[in-house]
Amino acid sequence: MTRFRVDLGYRGTGFHGWAVQPGLRTVQGCLESALETVCGEPIRTIVAGRTDSGVHARRQVVHLDLSAEAVARLIGRADREPGAALVSRLRGALRHLGCPDIVIHSAQTVSADFDARFSAIWREYTYRVADDDTFLDPLAVERTTIQRGRLDHDAMAKAAGELLGLHDFLPFCRPRPEGTTIRTLFVLDVDRDADAAILLRLRADAFCHHMVRATIGGLVKVGAGSWPVSRPAELIALAEGGAADVGPMHVMPPQGLVLEAVGYPDAGEWAQRAERTRARRLGVDA
Repeated sequence: MTRFRVDLGYRGTGFHGWAVQPGLRTVQGCLESALETVCGEPIRTIVAGRTDSGVHARRQVVHLDLSAEAVARLIGRADREPGAALVSRLRGALRHLGCPDIVIHSAQTVSADFDARFSAIWREYTYRVADDDTFLDPLAVERTTIQRGRLDHDAMAKAAGELLGLHDFLPFCRPRPEGTTIRTLFVLDVDRDADAAILLRLRADAFCHHMVRATIGGLVKVGAGSWPVSRPAELIALAEGGAADVGPMHVMPPQGLVLEAVGYPDAGEWAQRAERTRARRLGVDA
């Protein structure tokens, strides 16, 4: 078997999330159908982090294993480099299957030590919110959440700064059985872009289910004046103090969320990183 790393992006508007679901159009379903078309056999993909319905990705990462027969079929008689052949053939198959909203960036052969999910050392997301001060660009509507009123982005930035570091993000997660809600948040920036939309950038070692949208939901409450600046950090402190119930989450809509990139260590560290991550987080989405 030959392992490939594939980098891709997608517009999430027309998908019911990443994971295959019977009778529903999903990113994984379209991708694996295209892979079966070009390889002549069913192919299973492992993704860096599953995204919810309506969430976009600029740079997502998957790995997959191809048999010698599948690789031979892929490269054909031209004896092309397998990664380049996979990119070309997948692009054509996705167009043929009616999935132009998935873009294949690159593909390369990697060692079996590489795991798209467990070898990752960070994921980065952005979230875009338009308030009353924002110029509403019709070309950006599909990746923007519209919020009535004016948000105090300075207050949001101050509250965001108090969440950085290693914490139990239970107040902003939907916990999974046998999983942990402890994460390290490296970056949480809040600023306004050229259209005066509020753009939030988050980078962490991994994210729990709904962690990004719920954390931003808390910051939006701060920006709207519904919560004091100190409230998000206070909820984290309550969870770390053993409180099991800290109130309902405010989960933001999906369309403003974009997976921007996934980071990995050097090749020699892939296996060690994957082993450590599995030990801590098996059973919890990245």
